[in-house]
Amino acid sequence: MFRNYLTVGLRALAKNKTYAFINIFGLAIGMAACLLILLFVRYETSYDTWLGEGDRAYQLQSFYKADGRGQPELSLQNAAYIAGATLKKDFPQIEEIVYVGGAGPVMLRNGRATTSDDFFFVDGSLFDVLKVPFVHGDSRTALTQPGSLVVTEKEASRLFGTANPMGQTLTLVDRGKTTDYHVTGVIKDLPRNTHLSLGVLARYDPNSYWADLPDFLTSWGWQAGYYYVRLRPGASAEEINRQLPAWAKRNIPDDIVDGVRTNRAEGESWKLVNVRDVHLGKAQSGAMTPGNDRRSLVTFGIIAILVLGMACVNFTNLATARASQRAREVALRKVLGAQRKQLILQFLGESVMVAGLAMLLALALTELLLPLLNHFLDAQLTLHYIGHDGILLPALALVLVVGVAGGIYPAFVLSHFPPAKVLRANKSAADARGSGILRNILVVGQFAVSIGLIACTIIIYAQTVYARTSDPGYKRDGLIQVSSVNRRTVMPVLNTLLHELSRVPGVVSMGRSTIGVGTRNSSNMGAKGPGQTEAQTIGTYRVDTGFFRTMEIPLLAGRTFVEGRAMDDTTLEGFPPKEADLAALTRRGFNVVVNELATKRLGFRSPAEAIGKVVRAETGSDASDSATPVTIIGVVKDSRFRSIRDPLEPIMFQYDRISPDNLIVRYANVDPNVVRERLEHRWKQIVPDVPFEATFSDDIVRRLYRAEQARAGMFAAFSGLAVVVGCLGLFGLAAFTAERRTKEIGIRKVLGARTRDIVRLLIWQFSRPVLIANLIAWPVAWWVMRDWLNGFDARIALNPLPFLFAGGLALAIAIATIASHAFRVARANPILALRYE
Repeated sequence: MFRNYLTVGLRALAKNKTYAFINIFGLAIGMAACLLILLFVRYETSYDTWLGEGDRAYQLQSFYKADGRGQPELSLQNAAYIAGATLKKDFPQIEEIVYVGGAGPVMLRNGRATTSDDFFFVDGSLFDVLKVPFVHGDSRTALTQPGSLVVTEKEASRLFGTANPMGQTLTLVDRGKTTDYHVTGVIKDLPRNTHLSLGVLARYDPNSYWADLPDFLTSWGWQAGYYYVRLRPGASAEEINRQLPAWAKRNIPDDIVDGVRTNRAEGESWKLVNVRDVHLGKAQSGAMTPGNDRRSLVTFGIIAILVLGMACVNFTNLATARASQRAREVALRKVLGAQRKQLILQFLGESVMVAGLAMLLALALTELLLPLLNHFLDAQLTLHYIGHDGILLPALALVLVVGVAGGIYPAFVLSHFPPAKVLRANKSAADARGSGILRNILVVGQFAVSIGLIACTIIIYAQTVYARTSDPGYKRDGLIQVSSVNRRTVMPVLNTLLHELSRVPGVVSMGRSTIGVGTRNSSNMGAKGPGQTEAQTIGTYRVDTGFFRTMEIPLLAGRTFVEGRAMDDTTLEGFPPKEADLAALTRRGFNVVVNELATKRLGFRSPAEAIGKVVRAETGSDASDSATPVTIIGVVKDSRFRSIRDPLEPIMFQYDRISPDNLIVRYANVDPNVVRERLEHRWKQIVPDVPFEATFSDDIVRRLYRAEQARAGMFAAFSGLAVVVGCLGLFGLAAFTAERRTKEIGIRKVLGARTRDIVRLLIWQFSRPVLIANLIAWPVAWWVMRDWLNGFDARIALNPLPFLFAGGLALAIAIATIASHAFRVARANPILALRYE
């Protein structure tokens, strides 16, 4: 019986090759999209699942509440150093806790200087918490002693070449200190599905390292690293998290400024998050690697289901449209004794067979497209057929689900034909019943999805372009950003270095700052404007006199800093500065330049009104419990130094001749690569032991929005697939409808209808569902995109143009799809259609 069903099904496909192609290819596209997104979602949810005993490894994260005084909501993967010591003391459930601090020391090896973006200092045996695979050395002892060093295979090859790295010496120059470290272990290169970015790990003594800046070890407001925690067997992270508010109140001292008592615990909270949940967690600020969010995964999952659903709709539409062609077959089977359940089983079997053939094609498409997707996403998606991550069982399940979902309704329609009515004399197969209303509803649904996805794609693309090209408040073109110019090894020759770099041909101007293009550092303090009772959170960054000129940030009122003016200069010699000098500066006060947003937060109605006014700033000095008098001498235009997703920051700039670590170089009338080579050559002549680290501003911005652009590209690709699937279905329906209406069209032509009248009639019939689909797609897409755009601090206006364009494009595609059928049928000789009547 089943062999007979298979034979009949294959013959039915071979009899109508157009139908077979549309169904199989359409289903294959839907299945391939579903498989690719399944692999992507599986990859995103697999982050750090490869870590041994990962169920007991956690990261301590910090969360700031929006306070209405300028402090935005902020979720950090970082935590203050003091938090770890108090956490271990108060919670015996913690077996091990290790601090991982980011650093950028110069590494010297055989006279060659280099740095690593993935260098971290640790204060304990990190691999007791994070169980990563070792190539050389013992994970239990590799980082037990200060002076030990662990590198990845990639870093070992870069630093030591083909030599055995074990026992090799690497000299680190950091914070003015030169220390030898010895390699005690080599770990495997970490896979890409990890939130970790570890290249070089050095065990240090924090008390010795921070001896000249002990505030780092005790300040709750200094978050510059990560804490990883290993819980004892059976311990509950949820229980610890419930107790963390009380823990914070016990351990965080009050701050008293101008007699006002505040406590950091009132606006900040902490949470232990399992390492496997970090990548998709809420806290993404300060992350080692770009994260994602579950909402994005759900969105792509919905798109996959929609594309697959459209393919199933095609199958249903075409199967019911073709029902008339199989009406006599069904009638004859019933006359010969076939029961309805047998017919249903036969047609469901044919549907599953089509789904199976489509799956084979879908797997081939997936194999071909996977390398492109990996390159596009910079990921390591893999396709395995068997094993714990094998795709074979999900693929078989998908075949059954799609086969049954797409074939259940046609099976019941086909099996329902009454044989007497179908086989009576002069009953044409083309006159058999079909569900035109259902097909129209399904076509409306298909094009509603297509129009919605097209509109969303246009808006996402427009917002991505806007993010990259919108005015940041300074001239972004023609900038090179050089980092780490405040290294202690550079400071003795800093003035000479700056002078020589400024003489490089093509260099127009230079300036230094602790905030530059796309920098990750964040620093703020509280400040009260005249008459304000509550301090406003204002970002505070240090610049030199050339910063505003080089960045070309417009001055709105007042003036900028002038070298030689004592009240402008907040430079403190020495590191750390002397307590007496810091106290004197706090009492004396100083001049600042603020941006326009800061003037509004401080209560001024205009930039001009702020000039000359004194505000009280909480500088954070332990030398005094009084706020520092700060005089506003200039107001500049608001500038966006970070991602467009981050809120625009109110900023207070201070003039400092030593602290700024980013050198901004503006060049003109010269090839960018040439001027960079000239800068590097001059740099190496003066400070050969310090690597030259420079990046073009365009590259920084491109990297800043790389993840956004990749997701927008994925959305556009799958939206395109949805449109292709919808058009395939419409093409098939148009072909069969034109065939079924051949006699009607012949009669119309005999009665005087012209070709253009027939074409207009057919096009209007298929255009109506598309027009109706707009009424469904537009409000849904508007609601979804409004919610998505709200995630950006600056965004495009949500106007009707993307929706009108999406609807017009869908209509044009639909017309183009059916026009050839309509024109061919309209030009046919009516004699051929009516010769047997």
